Amino acid sequence: MMLVISIVLGIVPLLGIAWTIVTGTVTTVDGLFMSLILLTLSAVFFLNAYWELRDRGALAFLHKKKVAADATPKATPKVAPKATASAAPVKKDAEPTESES
Repeated sequence: MMLVISIVLGIVPLLGIAWTIVTGTVTTVDGLFMSLILLTLSAVFFLNAYWELRDRGALAFLHKKKVAADATPKATPKVAPKATASAAPVKKDAEPTESES
């Protein structure tokens, strides 16, 4: 029931925009802001309808690529190259030596 209400309330603002265009008031500042407000209302209700459809599993066909990508085996990680013999390890002194001046 919530899905039907969201779709109907998403269509009603679009009809308001059509009415604004037919009457010719879309060229005024008031008509422009009315159209923006109605588009925002329509977007909110259609977003709610999208979430309802997604929660019911009706939009599963949109996510098949993601499922197929998860099923493929991942590439094996590359092995780090071994250290060469020319690189001498750095030796740190446990206690710094003091020099007399």
